[in-house]
Amino acid sequence: MMPFLKKQHRLSRRIIVAFVVMAAVISALFSVGIIVVVQVVEKQLLTDTLHGDMTLAMARFSAGRDLDLLPGSRFYHDTESSLDEPEEPPAWLENLDSGFHEVFREGQSFHALVYKQGDERFLYLRDQTDFEKREQALFLVVAAGFMLSVIAAWILGYFLARRIMFPVTRLASQVRHRGQLLALAPPLAPGYADDEVGQLAAAFDGTLDQLRQALERERFFTSDVSHELRTPLTVITTSCELLKATDTLNPKQEKQLLRVQRASQEMRELIHTFLQLARDNLDNKSVTEKSTIANMAQEQCEQWQPAAEAKGLQLLLTQEAPPPDKLYNVALLRAVVSNLLRNAVHYTETGYVRLVLTATGFRVEDSGAGIDESQRESIFQPFVRGSGARGEGLGLGLSLVKRICAHQGWQISLHNLSGGGNCFEVSFS
Repeated sequence: MMPFLKKQHRLSRRIIVAFVVMAAVISALFSVGIIVVVQVVEKQLLTDTLHGDMTLAMARFSAGRDLDLLPGSRFYHDTESSLDEPEEPPAWLENLDSGFHEVFREGQSFHALVYKQGDERFLYLRDQTDFEKREQALFLVVAAGFMLSVIAAWILGYFLARRIMFPVTRLASQVRHRGQLLALAPPLAPGYADDEVGQLAAAFDGTLDQLRQALERERFFTSDVSHELRTPLTVITTSCELLKATDTLNPKQEKQLLRVQRASQEMRELIHTFLQLARDNLDNKSVTEKSTIANMAQEQCEQWQPAAEAKGLQLLLTQEAPPPDKLYNVALLRAVVSNLLRNAVHYTETGYVRLVLTATGFRVEDSGAGIDESQRESIFQPFVRGSGARGEGLGLGLSLVKRICAHQGWQISLHNLSGGGNCFEVSFS
């Protein structure tokens, strides 16, 4: 494909360029045709004219009469010329073969016709400098016409492209408008003619309707799940509080009870996180509970320390640079840090898991097997698990982390460490 018609260029620009190229090609062919026709006709007419003049001059020369040549013409027969005093033909005319010739000499243009009859050689020469100037003027007019046609094609193409693209631009603007996702938004197709753009608008209507229904189902599902889970979570929390109030629990049982309470609290926070992600108009300023990354890192390291020690791992918290002291949504920040630490502890068999605070955010490093480069793009997709997947996980943790980061404008990246293992880096800016 020609570089000026690349797909990344705007459609209106491609229409203008195509229009100009088409006009330029047609104008060029027309101009070349004019020049070729002029050259062919000129040669034929001049040949016939010179041949007639030469025939007349030869007849008069043979009869010994005055040649009576036109101004600017010369007639040569061997060494005899049409001048009053005989002269030799110029050296630059001696090598001309029989037939018609265009000769240029010291800024002048000549048309010559050479005729041989036996051992005799006749040459008729005419000064055509003025004719050549008129011919060059004609060629300049053709070139100017070509340039004007290209400019006119560009101007006409510009206005036609704007007119042609107006319905498409209007449709694109309407589709980009977030209000089109509202249930009360009017359909797009009735505002367009029954042509290709109208069919495209009808297709958008169908797609937007399906999208509205999908969003509505998601809202209902999220609301229903959160509502239905609150009741059993309340029962679990209440039961834990009642058990904790008794004096019959031994230290081991109290530890297990504390784990149940912590898990139920996490479930409650996860429900709140999902609800926040489902709301497109979430305003972080309205969130009352916030935390810094330093406090959250300390909290999560204390939470995952027992699980790491149970596998014989070191869970380290280090600070590479003073972390941002900005306050972040507690539920969303906890979900990101917790899921990354959970994955690291779960997939690391020996060595360490390290949470590193940086000037822009944090990193979670581990000494595990690492993730193949071919899987790094898909590892953040829902229900995708690494090649070393084990346990009953569904592959939703990293997908949730990715969604939260995208929702909050954070950046998350993954790369393997030089000595082996993974490094998930989250940047808040």
